[in-house]
Amino acid sequence: MQGAPLVALLLIIAVMIYLLAKGADILVDEAVTLSAQWGVPKMLIGATIVSLGTTLPETSVSVVAALSGTPGLALGNAVGSIIADTGLILGIATLIAPLKLNPHVVNRQGWIQLGSGVLLVLSSILFVPANGTLFSKGGRIPQFVGFVFLALLVGYILLSIQWARSGLLAAEDRGPERTRSSLLTGSLLLLGVAMVVGASEVLIPAVREVATRLHIPDSVIGATLVAFGTSLPELVTAVTSARKGHGDLAVGNIIGADILNVLFVTGAAASVTSGGLLVQPDFYTLYFPIMLTVLVVFRIGIFMSKESMKRPFGMVLLALYILVTVVSYVGGRPR
Repeated sequence: MQGAPLVALLLIIAVMIYLLAKGADILVDEAVTLSAQWGVPKMLIGATIVSLGTTLPETSVSVVAALSGTPGLALGNAVGSIIADTGLILGIATLIAPLKLNPHVVNRQGWIQLGSGVLLVLSSILFVPANGTLFSKGGRIPQFVGFVFLALLVGYILLSIQWARSGLLAAEDRGPERTRSSLLTGSLLLLGVAMVVGASEVLIPAVREVATRLHIPDSVIGATLVAFGTSLPELVTAVTSARKGHGDLAVGNIIGADILNVLFVTGAAASVTSGGLLVQPDFYTLYFPIMLTVLVVFRIGIFMSKESMKRPFGMVLLALYILVTVVSYVGGRPR
C-alpha cells in the first residue's frame, strides 16, 4: 500500500465496500435464520456469534500493533472502536430505521457492556504507582491482566450459552426459519463473516497509509481512522440489519462488539506483550473519558427507549460521535 497512488487506494476502497455490503447481506440473513432454528433471540446471536466474527479485524490489528511496539495504536483501536460502534454505527443504523429492542436481553448485556468499559479503565490505573505521573507519563495494563480478560471472555461466552438455553425467546422474536440444517446455515453465516472481515482487512492498510502520509499521531490514528476501519464489519452489519428490519440483531452486535473490544481485543493485545500494554497519557485525559461518556449516554438512552431505539436518540449518538471525533483530533495533535 505504501507506494500506491491515491487514486488506486480509492479504487481499492470502493471494491472492498462492495464486497462488505454483499457479505453483510449473507451474514444478516443467516444470523436471523440461525436465531429461528436455535430458538435464540437475534440480539443474543448478534452479541455472541456475530460479534466474535466482526471483531476479528480489531483483534488482529491490536495484536500486531502491540507486538510491533505501537501501544497507542493497539489500545486506541480498541477504545476508538467502542466509541465508533456505539456512537457512529448505532446512530446511523437508528436513523435508517427504529431498532427493535428485547428489553430483558439488552439490559442484561448492556450492563456487561458498561462494566467492561469501566473494567478497562480501572485495569489501567490499579497497577500504576500512586506518584501523580498518570497524566504525564501514562500507565500500563500488565500482561497478566490480558490473560484475565481472555478468561473473562470465555466466561462471558459460556454464560451467554447458558442464557440461550434458558428459553428467553418469545415467539415474535423468531425470524423466518428455513427448511435446511443448522450446519449449512452456520457455514453460510461464516462465509458472510469471512467476506466482511476479509474486505475490511484490505481496507485497513489503505486507511493507515493515508493517515501516515498526513502525519497523524499513532494514538489518534488508532482511536479514529483505524478504529473506523476495523469497525466496518459492525457498520455494514448494523446498517444491513436495520434495512432488513432486524434492529435487535444490530443492537446485539454492537453491545457484544463493545464487550469483546475489552475482553478479546485488549486482552489479546496485552497478553502477547511481556511488559504489558502501555497506556499513553492522552487516554486518561481524553479517550477514556470519551469512551465512558458514550457508554453512559447509551445506557441512559436504552433505559428511556423501552421497546425500540428511535431516530431522535440516533441523532444524539451521531452528534456525540462527531463531537468526540473533533475533540480527539484537536486534543490528540502534537503541540
